[in-house]
Amino acid sequence: MFDSHVAILLDTAAALVNVLTDGDDGGKPYVAPKGEALPSAIAGVLPGGVTVSMEEALYLAATALKVRRVFEAMEAHRDDEAAAVVNALVISTGARPQLNRAPGEPWQVHFHGADDTLAVGWSAGFASGLTLAIGSDLGGRLGICQARQCDRVYVDASRNAARQFCSRTCQSRTKAAAFRARSAARRQD
Repeated sequence: MFDSHVAILLDTAAALVNVLTDGDDGGKPYVAPKGEALPSAIAGVLPGGVTVSMEEALYLAATALKVRRVFEAMEAHRDDEAAAVVNALVISTGARPQLNRAPGEPWQVHFHGADDTLAVGWSAGFASGLTLAIGSDLGGRLGICQARQCDRVYVDASRNAARQFCSRTCQSRTKAAAFRARSAARRQD
């Protein structure tokens, strides 16, 4: 499985994709926040109670579109395409591993410099987390919800790599629809 730092990066990347990309969410159309609502939407996803400027928000919104392409490519077993998008993101952000430590904390591997902006730092982290997933046997754990009318992404942290849905709501909705279909078919017989 992913170590805790990589898991945070991947989970945050998935959450950012889900907030910042249009599509379907739980059977309903979803329109991502735009304009003045963008920075606060992103601040609500990033850990640590950060303040996000409009410039950083626009950068992270562009990153979210690229990260969605990675999830879509991995879901469709187009690993080469996913790798190309991730490699371009690594290069554009200058992602590089280094050890950082906050006072009183142990050393941690980070993938950005201390002088990077919030947007570049998080984007570099997302690129590195995706690199570690795709470059290992864990790339198949990047998924897109299999529920009808839902295209939200997720990172499968289950033991048996069997997750298919972005949330319990979509899982329940799908199971209920399958039950209703089986019941209707039995009534027709």
